[in-house]
Amino acid sequence: MTDLRKIDFYRASIDLILDVQSKDGSISWEKKAKLDPWDHVESAMALVVAGEIEAGKKAYRWMASSQEEVGGWCAEYRQGKPSNTRIETNFSSYLAVGLWHFYLVTQDKNFLEENYPVLDKAISFVCSMQTKHGDILWALNEEGLKLDDSLLAGCSAIYKSLECFCAIRKILGLDFKDLEEAKLSLKTAILSKPERFDRGWKSKDRYSMNWYYPILCGVVDGEGAKIRFNQRLNEFVVEGLGCKCVVDEPWVTVAESAELVMALAASGQMKEAKEIFSWLHQWKDPKDDLYWTGYVYPDEAFWPVEKTTWTAAAVLLAADTLFKYTGASDLFLKDWSK
Repeated sequence: MTDLRKIDFYRASIDLILDVQSKDGSISWEKKAKLDPWDHVESAMALVVAGEIEAGKKAYRWMASSQEEVGGWCAEYRQGKPSNTRIETNFSSYLAVGLWHFYLVTQDKNFLEENYPVLDKAISFVCSMQTKHGDILWALNEEGLKLDDSLLAGCSAIYKSLECFCAIRKILGLDFKDLEEAKLSLKTAILSKPERFDRGWKSKDRYSMNWYYPILCGVVDGEGAKIRFNQRLNEFVVEGLGCKCVVDEPWVTVAESAELVMALAASGQMKEAKEIFSWLHQWKDPKDDLYWTGYVYPDEAFWPVEKTTWTAAAVLLAADTLFKYTGASDLFLKDWSK
């Protein structure tokens, strides 16, 4: 369980997520703002890190109540109803990471069993979107048709989701050998088939997520991870400020910086991870102790003018990774399917 004495530094961030969470368990970006399932799960994970276990359960039960027949979730919700009915695979798979994280903190096997049918249906949908090349298509459109392209960061998150689903199956005494081929094929595509990504639009290599997500999610590890970091470190990391969201904009963002911290930790670069993490607290608003989304440094201005639940959540998850508040602190530091 959580060491609450050490996590009080983030109390305002925890209270933000609790305040935004609706009675039905859903967690939008801000009050009356949009919700997407990936950020909702990340916020649920942060609540569990904070010891808010019942609030975390409510968030996962909202996922169960909102699952579409195909097995996934709509890309966006407002006021409890879908506002964008595209169904994205990485949004749909990430429930596995959230539920495994919940188990690592609570050791509550019964909650895994309760949510297993929902999760199994979600992962079955995601695997049905895998191509013969190993990549996983990014979405079904509003008409339910497959959109023929794949995202590197999204597929990396799916890889971690499959790993966590294997771990959940193992805890529940279920076979997971059928997932190993899908997982290996996906890893091969990420590592050696760059032509399978961004086929129908401009390359997303300008986004820092494309750089660090394969490391964060365990696709690239060891010396390979360090080599990948060094290739673009100077492009994305601004000394003393954080990580850029996109390489061509003078804009550092707190959530991407926090995720980069976890990716550095996953590759064994803990000193560097702690240094970058230490830069992030300057982006707290002293008026309410909440983190701004991002900072445009030439203008010395915060942009957008918002303090989102998912930004708060990313910081909490990074803090747990570095300072070991919970039993889930190693979530991104090892392969749980082994």
